[in-house]
Amino acid sequence: MLKSLSSNNRTAFDIVNIVAGLGLLLSPWLLGFATEAYAAWNAWIVGAAIAVIAAAALCAFYEAEEWINLVLGIWTVAAPWVLGFSVVTAAMWVHVVAGIVVAVLAAGNIWFSHNRPFPAA
Repeated sequence: MLKSLSSNNRTAFDIVNIVAGLGLLLSPWLLGFATEAYAAWNAWIVGAAIAVIAAAALCAFYEAEEWINLVLGIWTVAAPWVLGFSVVTAAMWVHVVAGIVVAVLAAGNIWFSHNRPFPAA
């Protein structure tokens, strides 16, 4: 079983997080909820933050970047209910899907960075 994460896989995780962040950033215009203030502003701010942090992680891997994206991913999943826009179906689903993707990939990066492969016998 593979217990380490190569730099190529880490790069792929960060690229997927950039795409998820940009998708969240553009979603108010693409999915038509730009007039919903809380949903749109949350998507713009959090989407931009996720994309920028994931891009920074491409330059040099620091665990703090992954922890920040993990927190942002969890916030993105919870935001429709915390901010009260869960009735806007498109906004709710794009936040939930993007948040799960970002949180899972960030948690995977953190997990694999701490779990080195076992030495071969």
